[in-house]
Amino acid sequence: MVMDILTDFPERLVRGKIVYAGDEHVRLTIRSLRSRGKQVLIAFEEIGDPESAAPYRNQYLFVRSDEIPPLPEGEYYHHELLGLNVFTPGGKRLGTLVEILETGANDVYIIRDEDSASELLVPAVQEFILEIRLAERMIIISPPEWL
Repeated sequence: MVMDILTDFPERLVRGKIVYAGDEHVRLTIRSLRSRGKQVLIAFEEIGDPESAAPYRNQYLFVRSDEIPPLPEGEYYHHELLGLNVFTPGGKRLGTLVEILETGANDVYIIRDEDSASELLVPAVQEFILEIRLAERMIIISPPEWL
């Protein structure tokens, strides 16, 4: 199969590595891979022919969270941030971080208030994101003036 590389750590993709495919997280073992620009040709032990590969087309591959490399202080994986509660510096709850848009310039956090069903889009830059407290499952933001 041809696979796009979305990870910042492609060196982790090696022969024998266990990965998990799609929403079902089907366990697959990398049999071989060969670089092809920003893509790789990849084969799995469990898939022997093109027809067997069809269910995995356009699916993401995942690794276990305990296998991901640590990031420098102040940097976070998206999965660590999703679901965190978002507050103003004064303690007002704005909602939950439900999605992160990658725009190229900077990420944009989508914060949803379940009570009012409203969404707030906040650029993930220091001007607005004041503090991230993973242990407390919270993000403190300075809301944009347009709120």
